[in-house]
Amino acid sequence: MSGVASISQPPLLVAFSAGASGPWRIDRITPVVGESLAFAPRLMTTETPIIDSAALASQSPGGWTLRGATSNTRYTSRSETNALAALQQGLGRRDATRAALIPVRKTPAWWNLAQDERRAILEEQSHHIEIGLGYLPAIARRLHHSRELGEPFDFLTWFEYAPQDANAFEELVDRLRLSPEWTFVDREVDIRLSRP
Repeated sequence: MSGVASISQPPLLVAFSAGASGPWRIDRITPVVGESLAFAPRLMTTETPIIDSAALASQSPGGWTLRGATSNTRYTSRSETNALAALQQGLGRRDATRAALIPVRKTPAWWNLAQDERRAILEEQSHHIEIGLGYLPAIARRLHHSRELGEPFDFLTWFEYAPQDANAFEELVDRLRLSPEWTFVDREVDIRLSRP
């Protein structure tokens, strides 16, 4: 569930806060692998420049907060980066009233691999980027890195799509979860959301 950050956009610290308020209604929280997260009715997202370290201390009253940072692309070749950038739509499209937040933690075995070994599993064996390209531009996504922040997950992937693309989104996540890369996942929660 790779994401591409714009080269011209500075890195952002993004907080996903579950609680009693927020523009997104949480429809369901499903543990895929490992422990779930507590249910809350709403989700708020906040974005601050990565240099604002005070944002790390914010909490969501009555719920949970997951944080991640946008970053440069990783594990992608130049041609893949160009293809993603050419097709990827931005977040916040008016018709994209469905969303998914999928936090993932990978095993120590994954992190003990060298970067080229992780790339080989991610793309040469699992075809992660190739699969994702097949669902653009209908499904917009952004990847957030959390491991370096000491968070409980390594990655937070945010997806947005229109209701008519819900089946395509289900197919996308099913295909990725069947890949060799997912044998290295030891915690994953699937959070589905909607807005009017």
